[in-house]
Amino acid sequence: MSDTMDLRKAVIQSLQDAGADIVRFGNVERFSDPCLKKLMPEVRTVIAAAFRQLRGSRRGIEEGTTYYQYTTMSVENLEEVVMPMALHQACGVLEMAGFEALPQRRNLLVMAENDGTNPEVDYTEIYRGIPQENHLDFEQCAIDAGLGERGLSGSILTDEFGPCIRWVFILTDAELEPDPVAVPHLCDKCGACIAACPGKALSADGKRDNWQCSVYYNGANRSKNPFMPPDAFADDPERLAIIAGEAELTPERAREVLDQIVFYPPIKHAYRSSICGKACDTACYIHLEETGKLTRKFKTPFRKRPEWKLSVED
Repeated sequence: MSDTMDLRKAVIQSLQDAGADIVRFGNVERFSDPCLKKLMPEVRTVIAAAFRQLRGSRRGIEEGTTYYQYTTMSVENLEEVVMPMALHQACGVLEMAGFEALPQRRNLLVMAENDGTNPEVDYTEIYRGIPQENHLDFEQCAIDAGLGERGLSGSILTDEFGPCIRWVFILTDAELEPDPVAVPHLCDKCGACIAACPGKALSADGKRDNWQCSVYYNGANRSKNPFMPPDAFADDPERLAIIAGEAELTPERAREVLDQIVFYPPIKHAYRSSICGKACDTACYIHLEETGKLTRKFKTPFRKRPEWKLSVED
C-alpha cells in the first residue's frame, strides 16, 4: 500500500477518533473558491470533516421544555471545543508525515458585508467589512469537497444527518486520493424549511434575510417562545406584528428588536441562545426522515407528537 494511502487512512482515523462523522478529500482543482490558493498557494488537497449535531440536542425545543442544549452542545461545543481539537490532531498527523497542514474553522464573528449579521452570535460583536477573499466560502467548499449538496434554504445536506452538521477544513500540500462530489438527490424543494421559520426570514426561493432570521432565531415569535413575558416589546409600535412573526424588519429595526430580547440567557463566546433551534433545519431533517432519504436510522421518528404552538393572543 502506498504511503499516501496510509496517510489518508491515518488522517481519517485521527478525525474520527476526535468525533468526526464524515471525512471527505477533494483535489484543489475542483474547488471554485479563490481564497484557497490565497491562504495556501501550495495546497493540493482539501480535507473536509463534518460533525453531527446531536439529534437529542433539539429534543427540548421540539417538546418546548429545555432550550440551552442546542446552542451549547450543537453550536458552541462543536465550534469551540470538539472541532478545534480534531483539527489539531489531524494536522499533527500530516505534519508528522512531513506535509504542511492549514486548519480552517469558521470565524462566526467576521463577515464581508458592512451591514450584515450572523443570527448565531451577538450582532454587536461582529467585525464587518473584512474582504471575502480573506476567508473561505464554507458552504461552497463543503460542496466541492464532497460533503453533501445545497438545500433550498442554503444548508448543506448529507445522506447521514441531513442539514444537522457543522464542519471544518484542512488545507494541505499532500496529494491524497479525492472522494467524488455528491450528486444532488436529497432536496426536493418541498418548502418545509420556508414554512417552518417563525419569522418568515426565508423567501420562496430560499434566500435568507439574516437580520429577520436573527430576530426570530432569538425568540421574537411568541407562539414558539415559552419564556416570553406578557409585557414583551410593550413600548414597541410594532409589538403585535413582532410577536406574531409578521413584522418585516429592516436591519435598523432588527437591531432595535434584538436589543429588547432578554428572555433567555446568552451562551459564552458571543453565541446567542437559539429559541427557534434552527427551525428550518429541523423541518428539513423531519422531511428527509419521513421520506426515507436518511441513511442514519432511529428506532422512533424525531417528531413524535403534533407540533406545539402557544397562543399569540394570550
